[in-house]
Amino acid sequence: MSPDTSDPDRPPHHAEPAGPAPGAPAGLPVPAGTPASAPGADPLAWPAPGAPPAGSLPPAVAGQPRRPGRAAAVALGGAAVLTALGVPLGLLWAAIAPGTPVVKTAEGAVYAQPQPEQPIAADGWFSLLGLGFGVLAALGLWLVLRRRRGPVGMVAGVVGGLGAALVAWQLGRRVGLSTYEHLLATAPDGQAFTKPADLRGGGVELLFGVLPVPYGNVLLAAFGAAVTYTLLAGWSRWPSLRPEPEPDAVWPPVGPGAGPGATVAGSAAPGATGAAGTADGLSSEPADRPAPTAAPEPPAPGAAEPPRG
Repeated sequence: MSPDTSDPDRPPHHAEPAGPAPGAPAGLPVPAGTPASAPGADPLAWPAPGAPPAGSLPPAVAGQPRRPGRAAAVALGGAAVLTALGVPLGLLWAAIAPGTPVVKTAEGAVYAQPQPEQPIAADGWFSLLGLGFGVLAALGLWLVLRRRRGPVGMVAGVVGGLGAALVAWQLGRRVGLSTYEHLLATAPDGQAFTKPADLRGGGVELLFGVLPVPYGNVLLAAFGAAVTYTLLAGWSRWPSLRPEPEPDAVWPPVGPGAGPGATVAGSAAPGATGAAGTADGLSSEPADRPAPTAAPEPPAPGAAEPPRG
């Protein structure tokens, strides 16, 4: 049989499917740009010309430098913001915590009652406000620093919570302090007035007379931030702590001819034509095969006609 003679057993008007590219691993091809985590995507599929390799990071993520200095700057920035929030926290504590009644004597001011409850209430209010501030700070850092979840958020919460507690303590204890000192210096003996709220169960002491070390209830804000952030990280369903797409999500169609009911996974690269899709978003047809037409194919030359009559 000569090369020009048609073979009756060979289907007409069909070109032989092109084989895989040289060196291409076995597997079904996927549309260009399909992420490796897409449902049914083959991570070993040969990428289309101009498409990024399967499993590679997007350009917006791959182009970001991973420098420790940037992470440190983010952590310090978050801690600075939380420390500044210690100003309203201190004003709130000064407004809620009760003052202690005292009486002026020749030796100075003494409590008007033998065992007053106001200093204990001031410490209690500071502890509750500090602990609540730490919890809210951890939640805020978890939601705002979504791309920096992990050690960066933890450091920002702990350092910022400690800084906010120290600022709140120093600011709150000074509200009304000048009036108290003026009355203490000028009031006659026996006159009663109020001493502003202050902490007795917390503060800062010097270690070896040089290093300041906080102690007591000024540490509760940092403690609340650390515990809350650790719980959020432990309950996260993603190992990276960052929100990721659902593994069984349907990828929207992108490209020419993508209709509302199309289920092709991924998106086509610029200038690439879409291949014939299947139910799971993959295609076993070569990308260069022309789309079939609705017209019936003509009979092969020399094919037997059906009997008549």
